[in-house]
Amino acid sequence: MGPGEVIIPIVFFAVVFGIFYLFITARNKERIALIEKGADASIFYGDRRATPMWKVFIINFALLLMGIGIGIFIAAILSDTMGVDEDVAYPGTIFLMSGVGLFTGFYLTKKLNSDT
Repeated sequence: MGPGEVIIPIVFFAVVFGIFYLFITARNKERIALIEKGADASIFYGDRRATPMWKVFIINFALLLMGIGIGIFIAAILSDTMGVDEDVAYPGTIFLMSGVGLFTGFYLTKKLNSDT
């Protein structure tokens, strides 16, 4: 086991710990500053999201899986009928249609938030 194999997990853990530490301390400092100014701190405890998180997750996950399925179907059509190389057709269309599915999920979530 070389030194690189030991240092990489340590650095990865340090980076993740540093990000969480900065997030927590920055949030704490913001709240303390609001309290010192006498501002209302109810913004931290109010209704954060209009739409429950599970609905957003299910919409995005369903559209992602549908995009992957459509991507596989289109790749099979491209490789069989048009003679496109399978090594290009399958990953390309799967990633493209997954991206389209997630992009559609973003707009559906935005619409869902504006309706409620």
